[in-house]
Amino acid sequence: MVNLKIRLYSPEIMDDFDLPAEEIIPVLKGLGKVNAIFGAHAAIIKALKKFPIKNNHTIADWGCGGGDTLIAIAKWAAKNNFPLNFVGIDASPATVEFARGQSSNYKNIRYVQADVLDDKVKINTCDIIICSLFTHHFNDAQWVQLINNMYQTAGKGIIITDLHRHWLLYYAVVLITKLTGNTMVQNDGPLSVQRSFKRQELITLLRKTQIDNFKLTWKWPFRWELTIYKP
Repeated sequence: MVNLKIRLYSPEIMDDFDLPAEEIIPVLKGLGKVNAIFGAHAAIIKALKKFPIKNNHTIADWGCGGGDTLIAIAKWAAKNNFPLNFVGIDASPATVEFARGQSSNYKNIRYVQADVLDDKVKINTCDIIICSLFTHHFNDAQWVQLINNMYQTAGKGIIITDLHRHWLLYYAVVLITKLTGNTMVQNDGPLSVQRSFKRQELITLLRKTQIDNFKLTWKWPFRWELTIYKP
């Protein structure tokens, strides 16, 4: 039995920013489909509706991957005649180029290649930062730095979703990823669960950021939704 009592900090294959396009693109396509099927896009949109979003506000997706979340929000905004601007931030050159191609029909989406911990000069301020299944890639000290960077950059607030470390999710991911036949997916999927969070761990980390205006909610399937509001 795998030990899920404590977070694991072993790096995932995807943490290599220099992965070539032929290796990363199949994974990004798969993640986009999973996010759509399991309601990750819908959950972010629902959370966004709770903010006082105004016309022409800018929403930034940190760790944007293939851009599927921004595209989903842009479609929702267009359907509701709600003009918004979007920017995706990712450290991987191949990932950013793929996202740009996927978003080529959306003139209000742009992308920036930047490390969210170390390249703050490349990242402009925005109204709301969203972040989906990304923060588990960081150790505890980096997580605190990441949230502080977000807080300094977002004008209105932050919406973060990430995994709940649980045995049922772990073994479900092991089974599902075996069906893909992709070595990276088979390695990184279960490892992502091992690197994810229990509720008290998130509360402890948030105390270290000295941010207290937040809401932490459990969402199906085994995800945490962390909303941070700015005054």
